[in-house]
Amino acid sequence: MLKKIDIVLALITGEITALFFYNLLKDLNLKGGENCVLIFTCASINGSSVIDFLGWILAVSFPILTVICLWVSFLLGKKFLWIFQAAKYLLIGVLATIMDLGVLNLLINISGIAAGLYFSVFKGISFIVATCSKYAGDKFWAFEKMEKKGIGKEFGQFFLVTLVGFVINVGVASFVVNNVGPQFGLTPKLWANVGGIVAAFGGMAWNFIGYKFIVFKS
Repeated sequence: MLKKIDIVLALITGEITALFFYNLLKDLNLKGGENCVLIFTCASINGSSVIDFLGWILAVSFPILTVICLWVSFLLGKKFLWIFQAAKYLLIGVLATIMDLGVLNLLINISGIAAGLYFSVFKGISFIVATCSKYAGDKFWAFEKMEKKGIGKEFGQFFLVTLVGFVINVGVASFVVNNVGPQFGLTPKLWANVGGIVAAFGGMAWNFIGYKFIVFKS
């Protein structure tokens, strides 16, 4: 069976992810009486805007779906351990990505800059902050490496693997934002978040391989 910590972290991740997407939808101005995007309408439901209604759906469904997905990966992990490890790694990665985007948006809001060289600097700062928060989660939960012997060497390897992930992350984000540029009518700020999300997946894929086979190998 799943441990209590598995269930709790899955629920927290699902709820935080739901909150993130709710705020993202609000930024897209998907509210009653305002401009509408794609399949959403400007209708109201029981006096509440469509966006608020969707927010409640996300808040209820995301935590449940996260726990179900983790449970399925746990069952599959009985035969292929890496599947369960990858699922837990992804949960930690989601939390770190949201922290990454939170710091990125904070710097963008403070400076009013969402592109160019400063964006690359902001993305680097947010990535470093998020990565520092990942070490304990990846070590003790995702890969369950409880021993503390040789932790200095281990952290050094973690840093080097993460440094490569940092280059991938910032490089992809900078390319999407500065070279591709805003698409689908999105504002520079929202496109900066798209760049951050795309970059996060690229960095996470590399980091999982490096952490499993180099840093936290059995």
